[in-house]
Amino acid sequence: MNADVIVIGSGAAGLTAALSLAQRLKVLVLAKGNLTGGSTAWAQGGIAAVLDAGDTFEDHIRDTMVAGAGLNRLDTVEYVVERAPLAIGRLADLGVPFNTEGDHLHLHREGGHSHRRIAHVADATGWAVQEALIRAAEAHPNITLLPGQSCIDLITGRHEMRYSGSGRVWGVYALDEKTGKVEAHIGRATILATGGAGRVYQFSTAPRGATGDGIAMAWRAGARVSNMEMMQFHPTCLYNLEVKNFLITEAVRGEGGRLINPRTGKRFMPDYDERLELAPRDVVARAIDSEIKKYGLDFVHLDISHKPADFVREHFPNIHDKLISLGIDMTKEPIPVVPAQHYTCGGVVTDLDGRTDLPGLYAAGECAESGLHGANRLASNSLLECLVFGDAAASDILARWDEFDTPPAIRPWDESRVSDSDEEVIIKQNWTEIRRFMWNYVGIVRSTKRLERAAHRIKLLFDEVDDYYGHFRVTTDLIELRNLLQSADLIVRSALKRHESRGLHYTLDYPQTVEPPLDTVLVP
Repeated sequence: MNADVIVIGSGAAGLTAALSLAQRLKVLVLAKGNLTGGSTAWAQGGIAAVLDAGDTFEDHIRDTMVAGAGLNRLDTVEYVVERAPLAIGRLADLGVPFNTEGDHLHLHREGGHSHRRIAHVADATGWAVQEALIRAAEAHPNITLLPGQSCIDLITGRHEMRYSGSGRVWGVYALDEKTGKVEAHIGRATILATGGAGRVYQFSTAPRGATGDGIAMAWRAGARVSNMEMMQFHPTCLYNLEVKNFLITEAVRGEGGRLINPRTGKRFMPDYDERLELAPRDVVARAIDSEIKKYGLDFVHLDISHKPADFVREHFPNIHDKLISLGIDMTKEPIPVVPAQHYTCGGVVTDLDGRTDLPGLYAAGECAESGLHGANRLASNSLLECLVFGDAAASDILARWDEFDTPPAIRPWDESRVSDSDEEVIIKQNWTEIRRFMWNYVGIVRSTKRLERAAHRIKLLFDEVDDYYGHFRVTTDLIELRNLLQSADLIVRSALKRHESRGLHYTLDYPQTVEPPLDTVLVP
């Protein structure tokens, strides 16, 4: 299927870009699974922006830089922060029902923020944003939404009928999950908005499809990636043997929730940081990890039961109802929580226009490394990044449209030398193995020996997966496994290159921070 622009991903970044582009161009939006299967719909907290009378852009910029341990790019942080109020205004115009207090938006405060600046829709902001964007996209005549598409590889000059080594991107090959056929989706420009690689870990708050697809595809096509070792672990994921990835939003701590050691009954954050429960996520996650290991715990407690019950139910209705269904009343008792992988701060290197190294290819949102997050993402800057850079990529494409060539003839997908697999168990086994050794060896606290062990496992698995991929027809599971393994490799290689502890990357062998802060850039 041909369009002017191909957008891969139907979350906040992809749909923001599509709506901006559709003013003048025909846009095809591809989604793996259903349209709401990405991370946007899962976001509980909200969107950070300077909206309070006592707040300033300078404060938001400083908070972002402090959380990012100085690895952020200042020009990117300034660019995003200054556009945040406008981004929220556009969502309100689309019908997102932000909570209000009198004539103003009600603002949460979250860890790492010096002011209340989190605009939200109760504790289900992402779902409200996703719903409004899909509604607008479905109504637009220039946008085609195509779910059920598992993207395999970017189409570059190598796939032209007349071979070219230019690296120019012309779209993507994607598996139609219903028909089992692989189609070439071709456009003059392509935007990656594919989300992160959270499912590379055993415990993650990310949705099932967060397998690093865009990052892996861009890497294979020749784009640089940066800071992949900076994997954020959310401090408070519900500990429940049946519910594997239910997030307890940062805002619970922002509204007074306390972290308690269930064995000692003691509030332990005063032992780790003067900012207590409102310290940045990397600090809180390591503190919880330390308590769990020191006392042999399965979890710690997050307790907001000292607040009035009506206050808790009003501020966190969805979390309250979910916990009630599991037999936990957060108005009367503490919530058992553990850290879990939450956000991929690294990704495909982009500039302020969302451009990657490859002509015709843009990236926005969690799959990109724009310079906003540095060594640790500040709470509620994620949806904000999607909105700002989705619009930035679209604006650059529109401004430069006359420079984009008409796509050449592209070779169709070749299945002539493969057959249907009769050993799907291999995929499940390898997926399980990757997630376990990444959790144990490349988690919250790392060491060179652990990283080298992970690297050794990855090398062996590459041989297996490449052999399997070369002999059998692609399935969504195989596509995801291939991308998951590539993402794991990029994370481990990046972690081995950083000989310091900074932000989310904490290693026992290099506990000190080295100045000046430098990005870890990998070149294909």
